[in-house]
Amino acid sequence: MTTPTSKPLVIVESPAKAKTIGSLLGANFDVLASVGHIADLPSKGMAVDVDNHFKPTYELTERGAKVIKELRALAKKASAIYLATDEDREGEAISWHLIENLKSAIKPGVPVHRVVFHEITKTAIDHAFATPRDLDYGLVDAAETRRILDRLFGYEVSPVLWRKVNRGLSAGRVQSPTVRLIVERERERIAFVTAGYWGLDMVSATSPSFKAALLEVDGKRVATGKDFDSFGKAKDGVVVLTEAVAMSLVDRLANATINVRSVEDKPYRSSPKPPFMTSTLQQEAGRKLRLSGRQVMSIAQSLYENGFITYMRTDSVTLSADAMGEVRDTIRSTYGNEALSSSPRIFNSKIKNAQEAHEAIRPTLPMRAPEKVESSFKSKQEAALYRLIWQRTLASQMADATGVTVSVRLEVTASDAVSSRCEFSASGTTINFKGYRMAYEDLPDEDAADDDKADAKNDESVLLPAMKAGQSISVAQYTSNAHATSPPARYTEASLVKKLEELGIGRPSTWASIISTMVDRGDYLRKKGTALVPTWTAFSVIRLLEEHFGTLVDYGFTASVEEDLDAIARGEQGREAWLQHFYFGALDNNGNEVANDLGLKRIVANNLDEIDAAAINTFILGKNPADGEDVFVKPGKFGPYVRSLENTAGVPDTMTPEDLTLEIALQL
Repeated sequence: MTTPTSKPLVIVESPAKAKTIGSLLGANFDVLASVGHIADLPSKGMAVDVDNHFKPTYELTERGAKVIKELRALAKKASAIYLATDEDREGEAISWHLIENLKSAIKPGVPVHRVVFHEITKTAIDHAFATPRDLDYGLVDAAETRRILDRLFGYEVSPVLWRKVNRGLSAGRVQSPTVRLIVERERERIAFVTAGYWGLDMVSATSPSFKAALLEVDGKRVATGKDFDSFGKAKDGVVVLTEAVAMSLVDRLANATINVRSVEDKPYRSSPKPPFMTSTLQQEAGRKLRLSGRQVMSIAQSLYENGFITYMRTDSVTLSADAMGEVRDTIRSTYGNEALSSSPRIFNSKIKNAQEAHEAIRPTLPMRAPEKVESSFKSKQEAALYRLIWQRTLASQMADATGVTVSVRLEVTASDAVSSRCEFSASGTTINFKGYRMAYEDLPDEDAADDDKADAKNDESVLLPAMKAGQSISVAQYTSNAHATSPPARYTEASLVKKLEELGIGRPSTWASIISTMVDRGDYLRKKGTALVPTWTAFSVIRLLEEHFGTLVDYGFTASVEEDLDAIARGEQGREAWLQHFYFGALDNNGNEVANDLGLKRIVANNLDEIDAAAINTFILGKNPADGEDVFVKPGKFGPYVRSLENTAGVPDTMTPEDLTLEIALQL
């Protein structure tokens, strides 16, 4: 009987990744998948010994136990072990759990290597296996600290929500500040007072025809949407046109001569954005492809595991030297030399402590055009996301778009009993050289006001005829238009990700799962189209946290935690000392509590008895004019309801907090 030849055992995270890597390594390697984490804290109880160095109690998951049994059998006869899990904190933690559960099965002298690669290609894998490293225990400590931290937060704070708001609710270090953002936006919408105003447009009888908007009347600027505050009050010094005034001007200007007051030409230049990192990929794919964050990350994971793109969890916007060269060669062959930037563009991440990966999200090398690999994709969504990544990567190394922006001021005097000097303005941009826009077109900012979006779009699409100062212009018609100011837009997944990135809350790799989990559960968030709408339960929870645990939902504090985790990953802070301070707070030299640095446990203990559940869950809508009694809304076990004295009525699921006015409540 012959003994089977021993092979190196390679362990990766997913079956798809195992299949791709196995085909590249060949039959001389055993390649198996751990299928994500094999061990975790138990689902019930704290499972962290806070009095014994914050030692966690891990247990194998049901799937993990089966995986370990299979891996142990292979590890016993393996000639070497290669841990090839993902290159971020979580991947390092998975490798650590694997080796802890396999080490008793590995024969003495059999080497254990950690290998990481940013793309699943033959070149990248050969290089990784030729240059293995040891486990990075700084990353392991950071991952474990994050897991313990989240367990401590949930274990201490969630029961407060059960007692004071409703059973089954959860609090989370990143989840709770995220809900706070959405609730704050809804509060702004509820408090917003809409203002009405009128505008006046002139449509020219020139060729080509163009539209100009009324800018000033008698030297005073005409109000637009951006001139009103959230209470509907206009800024000082602007003229708010009423319908009567606007209609009057239309009549009075009908036969007046309009002259060109000034023509100003300015060079136009627009530069490309960096290649994608995790957060910007989620934002752009959300806006352009209408995908949720969870969908984006799932599709990107599949593209990565099947060897089409580089690792999709990254804070970096840099390209490797090899990738830079190939991207620039592809631009030359696809669009010509003139489309290439004069020198390589080097981008820097704006994210603090960007460290979890070393390159932007890009197509793997050699670069394959979307049309050449289209048949290899599993779905149209995969093909669309790959094309988006391809286009953005190429655009990042292409030349600026250039052209000319022309701004024209037109003057006319309306005369009858009273003279009124009116000034109109029009602008348009002519793109003479598309540059990076040959590959990639940006969309207007999702958070911009509607007027600003329209202006940005129109400025680049309007074609103006040749004009000079003093010239008279023929007018086809004047039109007056009613406008109303709009409250700030609700967050979508894409704009929420942008805000979380701006504030430094959480990690891009976790945002998609946090948001989608909240939407799926429905306790705090619901979707209205693409907008994220908070529930009344979310209002209660955020009120409770703001009033009694303000630090825990403070955006600066939450961001500083991420910075501390990064410091632990770099070995600059100790895991146990940091957890000790977070949970138990600070002590002075005499061992006494520091009043303004209590720690999670004491913050919860000191505030619990002060929470008035009735007040936390009651939101006054106004007074009933019939009897002068308060009309209020409360979240209930079976959904929100409105009440006045003994009269109650359920609030329809489709009604948002902004929609529920006093008048609507009385109708209910």
